[in-house]
Amino acid sequence: QVQLVESGGGSVQAGESLRLSCAASGTIFRLTAMNWYRQALGKQRELVASISSDGATIHAGSVKGRFTISRDNAKATWYLQMNSLKPEGAAVYYCDLPRYDSWGQGTQVTVSS
Repeated sequence: QVQLVESGGGSVQAGESLRLSCAASGTIFRLTAMNWYRQALGKQRELVASISSDGATIHAGSVKGRFTISRDNAKATWYLQMNSLKPEGAAVYYCDLPRYDSWGQGTQVTVSS
């Protein structure tokens, strides 16, 4: 069974940065594709960024140029570097490994203006 644990959330001012981490445990293919989602209060969950098994990345238009998804294969850990955070970026952020249908518990990001 694959388990994911997100960390790195917190409260920041607009314009500041955070780096989220998603650590996987269990037997996994470390190059597996991975997604970061977020869900703001009262809104639907939205895809923020993805990284494929071959390392190709996609970022939502609303975060392109400010957020960067990456991974550390040796550590089975994925990251979301979030720069120039905006108040609308406040949400619970989740990581997901589609191949294993595994989700983390989420990490809260609060951005004040």
